[in-house]
Amino acid sequence: MYRIAIDVGGTFTDVVCVDEAGTVTFVKAASTPADQSVGVLAGLQALASELGQSLRTLLPQTERIVHGMTVATNALLERKGAKVGLLTTAGHRDVLEMREGLKPQRYNLRLARPEALVARHLRLGVTERLRADGRVHTPLDLDSLDSAIEQLRNAAVTSVAVCYLHAYRDPQHEQLTRERLASALPGVYVSLSCEVLPQIKEYQRVSTTVVNAYVGPLIHNYLSALEQGLAANGYTGPVLVMLSHGGVAPIAEATRIAAATVLSGPAGGVAGARRVAAMLDLPDLIPLDMGGTSTDISLIVAGEATLSGERSVANETIALPSLDIVTLGAGGGSIAKMSAGGLAQVGPQSAGAQPGPACYGRGGELATVTDASVMLGFLDPRNFLGGRAVLDAQAAERALTTLGEALRLSAVEVAQGIHRIVNTHMAEGIRLATVRRGVDPRKFALLGFGGAAGLHVTALARMLNLSRVVVPDMASVLSAWGMLATKLRFEVTRSHVSETDQLDVAALRGIYAQMEQDGRARMRTWCDGAVHVQRSADMRYGEQIYEIDVPLDDVDLDSADLPGALKGAFEQRHEALYTYSLKDQQPVLVNARVATIGDLPLPADEKRQAPSDAPTGSNQRTIYLDGWRTVPSLSFAALASGQIINGPAIVESATTTVLLRDGDVATTTAQGWLDISIS
Repeated sequence: MYRIAIDVGGTFTDVVCVDEAGTVTFVKAASTPADQSVGVLAGLQALASELGQSLRTLLPQTERIVHGMTVATNALLERKGAKVGLLTTAGHRDVLEMREGLKPQRYNLRLARPEALVARHLRLGVTERLRADGRVHTPLDLDSLDSAIEQLRNAAVTSVAVCYLHAYRDPQHEQLTRERLASALPGVYVSLSCEVLPQIKEYQRVSTTVVNAYVGPLIHNYLSALEQGLAANGYTGPVLVMLSHGGVAPIAEATRIAAATVLSGPAGGVAGARRVAAMLDLPDLIPLDMGGTSTDISLIVAGEATLSGERSVANETIALPSLDIVTLGAGGGSIAKMSAGGLAQVGPQSAGAQPGPACYGRGGELATVTDASVMLGFLDPRNFLGGRAVLDAQAAERALTTLGEALRLSAVEVAQGIHRIVNTHMAEGIRLATVRRGVDPRKFALLGFGGAAGLHVTALARMLNLSRVVVPDMASVLSAWGMLATKLRFEVTRSHVSETDQLDVAALRGIYAQMEQDGRARMRTWCDGAVHVQRSADMRYGEQIYEIDVPLDDVDLDSADLPGALKGAFEQRHEALYTYSLKDQQPVLVNARVATIGDLPLPADEKRQAPSDAPTGSNQRTIYLDGWRTVPSLSFAALASGQIINGPAIVESATTTVLLRDGDVATTTAQGWLDISIS
């Protein structure tokens, strides 16, 4: 039986397969932004061919498919989601537009006001109100509700978000609203705040619920079509969707909480990084995923990734638990141009999959990072994607020459400048993920993956004074590979605001017990494996406005001094994040959280095929490193365990190229990966 993971990126769709013996096979197909399922099925077809089978013989032998996608992300970035109506408590329809009263760039006087996902005439107030403690202040007025629903029907909305004041305390008004919507607007997607984000903070709750309604119909249509396409080719197993918190869930759950898929693809990269950390006994890693469109940077501390309670994607707040990932508009397809001030600029615009970089020969005429890599000799035009594609080096040079004429530089100088600019941008992103959060990056190893990372990671390590870099041979598909080691995960949150010394201890224990019961009940419908529970809390000091996630797995909820234990856990977490705590202040507990995690069978340990003496392409390459130089060009597949490679050199596989610079010393691990020492 096979297990397959699919990761849709901005340029390529990666497909990874592991069989019962642990043999890993992977392929890449061009992404198809207009309909991602086309690229997915093309990738599966390519995988079947690689395995010497047809798609109709491969899929019936497949036990599980895990999928990471960018449908929700693209819908937000391109503003191509559903037509949404919002039903909210009368007098509160402008919360979505007022946000929190702060501009993203508060000192930019010319900053345009962000356009709300729901037009004002589709944001309708309904007569009803709950008090902060959940008691009904004003009953739900059905005439008012029906009138609002009629307006949404006349506007032909395809999705409705419902977010009433304090509905996290009592969902009855929102649930009754759903019943009326189902009767009056059959087939319309409905998103309730009491299900999407049942916690305090009105703006975060309404924004997240609206985002869920905005992307929900697209997620439903895409996953339904994909599920039908797989079934038509003989697949009978489950399709699990990668979610932003790093776990997976069935299609029905991913459709219900569609906003949780916004970081679906990058979350797979973090899962892969955690697996690498365990396999190499490297508990502290900085994963850097440089693909065709963007670069994602995260942090693995003591083998675990950190979660964030709030994300902003395309200026929209999504307050669902998600992995803490810094995303930059820097990838192989990032476009280089001259700014208004006459300086070279790289990104954030990308050539994407269509037309792609100029060297792809698909009509692109603008210079990109990939074109610069071809110009500098880092990429072999005759051996791209293992020889399945040929790059147009002359087109790359033309694009760079055109830009060079504007900058008064040669094509080689432009290419070198592009690499320096994009490296500086990524180094600053790593500092943002580490130094600005009180973490010393010099204590970490840098894990480079994604199709483009191998050409940049050793330069980044030097810029940041890092001494160790790891690049797996399947770096270009590590996100998909990591998805195969993920677990089912279901998050439950309840607000319970109180200073620790004034806690209603019995009530808090009851909340955690109920959340655990709900989570275990949900997990029993998803899997037959072992189920684990992780408890945490969102806590802050009274004067602060943002909470931090405090793990509570080591806190005994039955402790006689539970308030003291919670205070101690918060102080320990605050010191770890910010190097200090205020012992004389009582922290405030805001939200109680429980994550229910269901085990899935892990793939067998990878079996590496014996190294081959047959090189891939030429055994030498002429590259530009402050001057043209001829360096060894080696194949990942031909490397023996323990083999040492001194830079400068090129090491490449079908989908990954690694540049070793002067002073780099790479040792091949037992897995066939490069463990690089930087001096």
